[in-house]
Amino acid sequence: MTDTLPWPLRRLQWKGLRSMGVVEASRTVGETYSVERRSSISSLPADAERLAEAVRGHWGIENSVHWVLDVAFREDESRIRTGHATENMAVVRRIALNLLKQDTRVKLGVANKRLKAAWDQNYLLKILLQE
Repeated sequence: MTDTLPWPLRRLQWKGLRSMGVVEASRTVGETYSVERRSSISSLPADAERLAEAVRGHWGIENSVHWVLDVAFREDESRIRTGHATENMAVVRRIALNLLKQDTRVKLGVANKRLKAAWDQNYLLKILLQE
């Protein structure tokens, strides 16, 4: 029912809504050109520069996480395709990534911490139990 209301009336349903923004990203790959638009709503005052910083920060974090998952866990090479296994393994990888990042005892990258956990059961238990 609320989807049929015009925008000025729908916005009244978001308590504290103070701004909205649209970010447009264009990309050319070979001969293919594409444009993607992402909309955001916020309780913050309207400030285009602040919105742009927030969007860049979000995608910077998002891209770095995906890069680590691809490099350290070889996620893009995964052949898992049955049922919900793809989604389940994505969750398991992210949990493992967070556990490995929290460990500050050894000065290694995520991929090497992962190998260390595979080779050293004591280290694996320390990671899993957060000792």
